[in-house]
Amino acid sequence: MAKEVKYDESAIQVLEGLEAVRKRPGMYIGSTDTRGLHHLVWEIVDNSIDEALAGYCNEINVVLEKNGSVTVSDNGRGVPTGMHATGKSTPEVIFSILHAGGKFGGSGYKTSGGLHGVGSSVVNALSKKFKVTIYRDKQVHEIEFGNGGKLVQPLTQVSTTYKTGTMVNFLPDDSIFNTTKYSFSVISERLKESALLNSGLKIALEDKINSKSVEYQFENGLIEFVKELSSEFTPITEPITIKNAAKRIESEICLQYTEDFNETILGFANNVKTGDGGTHITGFKIGLVRAINDYAKNNKILKDKDARLDSNDLREGLVAIVTVKIPEDLIEYEGQTKAKLGTPDAKNAVEQVVYDFMNFWLIENKVAATKIIEKAILARKARDEARKARQAVRDSKGKKTSRTMLGKLTPAQGRKKEINELYLVEGDSAGGSAKSGRDRVFQAILPLRGKVINSEKAKLNELLKNEEIQTIIAAIGAGIGQDFDVSDINYGKVIIMTDADTDGAHIQTLLLTFFYRYMKDLITNKHIFIALPPLYKVTFADKKFIYLWDEIELNDFNKVNSKKFELQRYKGLGEMNADQLWETTMNPQARKLILVTIEDVLLAEKSFRTLMGEDAEKRKEWIQENVKFTLEDEQIDIINN
Repeated sequence: MAKEVKYDESAIQVLEGLEAVRKRPGMYIGSTDTRGLHHLVWEIVDNSIDEALAGYCNEINVVLEKNGSVTVSDNGRGVPTGMHATGKSTPEVIFSILHAGGKFGGSGYKTSGGLHGVGSSVVNALSKKFKVTIYRDKQVHEIEFGNGGKLVQPLTQVSTTYKTGTMVNFLPDDSIFNTTKYSFSVISERLKESALLNSGLKIALEDKINSKSVEYQFENGLIEFVKELSSEFTPITEPITIKNAAKRIESEICLQYTEDFNETILGFANNVKTGDGGTHITGFKIGLVRAINDYAKNNKILKDKDARLDSNDLREGLVAIVTVKIPEDLIEYEGQTKAKLGTPDAKNAVEQVVYDFMNFWLIENKVAATKIIEKAILARKARDEARKARQAVRDSKGKKTSRTMLGKLTPAQGRKKEINELYLVEGDSAGGSAKSGRDRVFQAILPLRGKVINSEKAKLNELLKNEEIQTIIAAIGAGIGQDFDVSDINYGKVIIMTDADTDGAHIQTLLLTFFYRYMKDLITNKHIFIALPPLYKVTFADKKFIYLWDEIELNDFNKVNSKKFELQRYKGLGEMNADQLWETTMNPQARKLILVTIEDVLLAEKSFRTLMGEDAEKRKEWIQENVKFTLEDEQIDIINN
């Protein structure tokens, strides 16, 4: 019998100060993995960005220090240093008390990002050391905290100065985070993004550990942002810039149509990326679609009997950045990490601004307007073909075996979909070993013959004619594209298993591109994994053996081993017999799987376009630099090293 848990007034715990953050860090920064670690940087940088948005800062510097700490400095006004009404110094209040800051009453900041007075104190709570240096009123003040926000040195004047600004240095607590290793490329891309969103702002990053540095400053940020996103494709229009205000909300938008058939729309609210969209994105889409349809009808490009063009057709090939600045008393987000904007007025404000501007632009740019509409009409025809193909896929659901799966899929015998696993295996040889070595109760095997079709280049109706794609769709069993329903999937895990070489990495990215474009919920709901096979088998004289997964493990083994051994380097999965494949790569008790997630939509878009574009050399270089067949973390983000 379970021990009875005492539940009375003594069981009610009150977490004071920053204890709540350390107790439940995921509530404040999302997670304690690499994403949460980098979120600490974003929070401090966002405070400096707020100074730039307010017009007081034009330079931000970020330094990855040799001791693992991070320093963020700006040339803004500097944090106020006077005594607060609480009896504590203002910096102590700002950096050690939740929900304290200048972003509530509207006097300190008109608009701001960050966590509304929570961000800097949360970073303090999750750091071993946290030191702030303030340059203000011709004086230099310092305050220091340690061990999760405990005051080590009260605010102290240390010298005089003529400059202004704030410098924060923090050392993440390794007892809280799974890793405290920062990624230069991830931070660099995020800072570049901030510079693109804030024309004229100079942002620099220095990595003192690896002796690397970058500096960003853009005079026409949004235009350059859109050009970068659309650089792989032939433009139909020049970048179109829309800037106006309505309902106290300032909108700045840049969009461009290309010959591509995917859409890329990124949203930002007060400089914070809204990865899950929100009301401003909804308003943008409605305003754009309404303006183009009205123009098409008024100019007889669409006849009276023709149906209005669908929103999806009109967004084919569209690249757009939608940014809004919203006063503090209006801004609403869905969730603490602000992935989705919820401000109701943003929808109407952005829709009005976009509709009014595009009405005028379409009339003034008739040639480009006609090209946009003609492209949308072609997209509608392709969508109709794709709908018929998807219907054929839906019609095959419920049958034990569809024609496309005959002779290919070796299904799992168990009926518990949530624990069943689908292995997508490179090559017939490895597929044969996987079939023999699997646990047939819950593991299904689908061998892939040759390279999968490139989903970045092919339209959906073309993809649906491809036999390999048909097989994957039928096996997963949840539809495709707009009809995809993650609740209908036949497998809790879809595991990509390829050779640990450049060709294997290319197959991985082809499959990930397909899932990203047409079954994205598989990734966002954490159903996609990459199997990590070992690179080496070590056999000793007594016939006992061990496996080593990478060069690091091999080097460590060589340092401590004194026995004679034979080393086998696996060139591919096909070299493993069924037992070896099971015990190293398929046995849930011993295998190593990499969970694939989407941390940054912009990085994912840029990475896929590089990987799946025409430049084979660029693709090969990217794979060699970024795809590592080592399990550095239990979770790897697309495509974040």
